[in-house]
Amino acid sequence: MIVVTGSTGQLGRPTAAALAEAGAEVRGLARHGEVPADLLSGVGVDAAFAGADTVVHAATMNGRKDLRLAANLVSAAQKAGVGHIVLVSIVGIDRIPLGFYKDRLAIEELVASSGVPFTIQRATQFHSFVERFFTSQRFSPVVFTPALRVQPIAVEEVGARLAELALGEPQGRVADIGGPETRTVRDLYAEWREATHGRRRAVPVRLPGKLFAAFDAGANLCAPFGERLFGGYLAEKYGR
Repeated sequence: MIVVTGSTGQLGRPTAAALAEAGAEVRGLARHGEVPADLLSGVGVDAAFAGADTVVHAATMNGRKDLRLAANLVSAAQKAGVGHIVLVSIVGIDRIPLGFYKDRLAIEELVASSGVPFTIQRATQFHSFVERFFTSQRFSPVVFTPALRVQPIAVEEVGARLAELALGEPQGRVADIGGPETRTVRDLYAEWREATHGRRRAVPVRLPGKLFAAFDAGANLCAPFGERLFGGYLAEKYGR
């Protein structure tokens, strides 16, 4: 029995699908999913974890509340005698000085110190994250593009990797995974602008200090893992 938290979310859905395709018994956990439970409040989580062998933690609120989600998950896993937690994390969180990354590192440490056998898989940003960075600037007359390199990966490929790990033995922290190409944000914006028939020009942004220095050093990059390109994501979504 494998429980997938956030099973109705962007990452949880393909993870659960890959597990089911592999023949695993999957229990999806989400506030409005097949097993209603709320990781934030803890309501229903103990019951959802009962009898589980493995838990894949794919739920996120993209903020500080993620720490509470992880704490409630660890507590429920301990009570249920879960034998394996699979946690997805982000490449470079121990080297890039961002508050959100500091929280992600704390979540890794919470899982690693729980006493429950675990596997931690760090991944680069999803293709959709890159697109959201552009769409979030929809009210700006220009689009600001940080002068840095990124390595976006398909969420489906991350989901398949988490499923593979969940079906195996706990491994601690495994090798980071990232997409097959390393591109500048400006190049990706040009490709996205063409696919969406946009017209706004890109304005490169660079700031002094430790943040951009970490990106310059490649802290957010790793060995290629996936095969799907950002252009393929755009073609599938926009039919270009």
